[in-house]
Amino acid sequence: MEGNRIRELFLSFFEEREHVRVRSSSLIPPPESGLLLTNAGMNQFIPYFLGQAEPPYRRATTAQKVMRTNDIENVGQDARHLTFFEMLGNFSFADYFKVEAIRWAHELITEGYGIDHDRLWVTVFEDDVEAAAAWIDAAGLSPDRIVRRGMFDAKGEPANYWSTHAAGPAGPCSEIFVDRGSKYGPDGGPDVDEERFMEIWNLVFIQDQVDADLRILAPLPGKNVDTGASLERVATVLQGVDNVFETDLFRPTLEVAERLSGRKHGQDPRDDVSLKIIAEHGRAATFLIADGIQPSNTGRGYILRRMLRRVVSHARRLGIQRGVLDEVISSVLQGFGDAYPELRENEAFVRQVADSEEERFAATLRQGMAQFEDAKAHADHGRISGDAAFKLHDTFGFPIELLQEIAADEGLSVDTDRFAVLLGEQRDRARAAAKKVETGLEAGAVPATEFVGYREHEAESSVSLLLGEDNAELGAAEEGELVRVFLERTPFYAEGGGQVGDQGIIRTDTGSVRIIDTLPAGEHGTVHEGIVATGEVRSHQPAIASVDVPRREATTRAHTSTHVVHWTLKHLLGEHARQVGSLVEPGRLRFDFPNPGPVGTDLLEEAELEANRRLAADDPVKIFETTLDEAKSLGAVGLFGEKYGDLVRVVEIGDYSRELCGGTHVHRTGSVAVIRLLREGSIGAGMRRVEALVGPDALREINAERALLRGLVDALEAKDPQGAIERARRVLEENKRLRIASLVAGAHDVDGVALVVAEIPGEDPGGLRDLAQKVRDRLSAGPAVVVVGSGADGKAMLVAGATAAAVGRGITAPALLEAAARSIGGGAGGKDVLANAGGKDAAKVPEALGGIPSRVRELLRGR
Repeated sequence: MEGNRIRELFLSFFEEREHVRVRSSSLIPPPESGLLLTNAGMNQFIPYFLGQAEPPYRRATTAQKVMRTNDIENVGQDARHLTFFEMLGNFSFADYFKVEAIRWAHELITEGYGIDHDRLWVTVFEDDVEAAAAWIDAAGLSPDRIVRRGMFDAKGEPANYWSTHAAGPAGPCSEIFVDRGSKYGPDGGPDVDEERFMEIWNLVFIQDQVDADLRILAPLPGKNVDTGASLERVATVLQGVDNVFETDLFRPTLEVAERLSGRKHGQDPRDDVSLKIIAEHGRAATFLIADGIQPSNTGRGYILRRMLRRVVSHARRLGIQRGVLDEVISSVLQGFGDAYPELRENEAFVRQVADSEEERFAATLRQGMAQFEDAKAHADHGRISGDAAFKLHDTFGFPIELLQEIAADEGLSVDTDRFAVLLGEQRDRARAAAKKVETGLEAGAVPATEFVGYREHEAESSVSLLLGEDNAELGAAEEGELVRVFLERTPFYAEGGGQVGDQGIIRTDTGSVRIIDTLPAGEHGTVHEGIVATGEVRSHQPAIASVDVPRREATTRAHTSTHVVHWTLKHLLGEHARQVGSLVEPGRLRFDFPNPGPVGTDLLEEAELEANRRLAADDPVKIFETTLDEAKSLGAVGLFGEKYGDLVRVVEIGDYSRELCGGTHVHRTGSVAVIRLLREGSIGAGMRRVEALVGPDALREINAERALLRGLVDALEAKDPQGAIERARRVLEENKRLRIASLVAGAHDVDGVALVVAEIPGEDPGGLRDLAQKVRDRLSAGPAVVVVGSGADGKAMLVAGATAAAVGRGITAPALLEAAARSIGGGAGGKDVLANAGGKDAAKVPEALGGIPSRVRELLRGR
């Protein structure tokens, strides 16, 4: 029975028994679940089990996407361990209970799937008399096929009592096993061997509320059912294969790895592990990315990055020197796109993210392997030093887990204890740098400040503390002195949430301080940094604090615009484009968000138009305080990684934007007037930044652009802007044509290969790639290679192109750039016919290019 048929039969079976078919939830669980990734079919139903929400139906059935990564090291080592799998489930919310769940499970297994009743074994919780009786009376199972287990097994792991591994709903469970026959192990039931007796389904009777340590806190409001059957394991049994990788759910993806590597599953145990990892991790990564997860160094993004990197490294172990993920993704989309339409809906995004990470890590792997060879040569008694491991990790981005795997292949170990010490020291240094108290005071000694700036721009207060430039406490400060002023109450907004601190004036009867910045201090304090402008300012004297109102208003316009831009980018790019950082200044903003590739000019212009449409609607900006739970239920978006208290401030714009925010905002969007998106660019792997001007600052920029355009029209002696564009385009095309012709004419022969090497001063990466491709294509009649380089903006950039005939002779573009990349202090990556290398040492570009002819000869000799 095919996997798709198994899934559909399960869902339709329970639909016929009055269950509502519910779509799989995302692999990103709700924050309140306490989970990193969705690890069970019941995650989306937790509020119903806990009685926190009234379920819209009393029975449900799902095919749920699930990720469990605690066994990631075991993937490929046996027949059953996976990270991603499909959990088929049926659920009762205080409706039916144990007897019905057991009777239906038995009916579906024996009559629906056709598995012989005599092949079944089950486990029950040790004192669950009701479940044991139901298996005998409702399913006809022999008592000697029922195994009783406790809450924990001999290793201290949860056994027949199930929870999410976080505080929440839980209960005793009953697992269903199928005897696969003597071929797979000894007789005696699941207590003897769980390879022969394979668990396919777990029936959980959700009746308790537990804490994170599995201590029962209280009974739940109702008795519920939560079951989970692994589609992959059911398919293994029904299709009569040895392991999940031989089922039709995995076989097509495994065949991609076989075809690309020329290896066959089942012929070599070491190859089998790599083939399985490529198929399993490739499938899991496809689902993760489709749900909006991107590679990063923390949390679920780290899990994705680790899996993608394992795919690349195991592909290299199999001798695959090209990309594998694109074809793996195609196989997954073909097999699962109908059941999970979000895969096809997000196909472009999935491919972009995977291709970018694969290309980036391929270059890291090449560099790291060269360093690994050095570390291996200096291994002491078969052990790579922790210092060498840390260098590989810190300097070359080589994951410690990958290093351990590669070392094990060579019969080596890694000094992970020393590595952990060095990593800990690095983190301690970073934490210490981040925790410096700018006031010089202990956190508890910082005076508390009441902020009144949401409703007032000026406030009477008292100077509670005065510090000098060296953070020494002062009784008084005179004109010209740098000071840090603490007030009992202030209208000055302290820098936070991306918004810069206010500026303004603090006046006393004896003098004034010009405030140049306002910052948070301690738990509840605010420090006003400034210069005594006139007279003398004393500690504990009355004062009037006045914010620079025009500056504050310009900042306020920018902050509301940031929320509008945030909504616009998510609306156009997808939910993954969430804010991960921002800077809000008077009249301008900077917004950081994840995206696998550049936001094109057309899309950026569409975003600008949509954002200004929102401003023109003149929607009200409503601000209110509520509980964190209520804000989440309203769909309010918080800044990732930010900590919030029980009471939060919500900023709501029209009916489309709702965010947790402590910043200052306009009352209506029309007050902003206009947003001008200036530019978009990369700030790191998978991270983008948009910069914008707002209000009068945006209008001044538009006027400046208009003046510049007039100047260009005049300089090109054109009648209008369109004519200037056409004239400039003709000039550039002619220059490019002449440059290409000159490079082609200058090609010289190296052992039968036409070689073009040239430095193109000032050219950007896009221009270099275009030039290399066009020169290569002009030489495509025979074996030819082209390498061009530039040191634009202080960074080194090399691009290599190779014709198909050159690749046939062993010269690929990435191999051509390997040595050159090292000389400019970077790495190379790309495809056989086109690759690029980047580095920090622009001055070494001529030297790097000078070594290309000898590298061509090395490659022709097979070195």
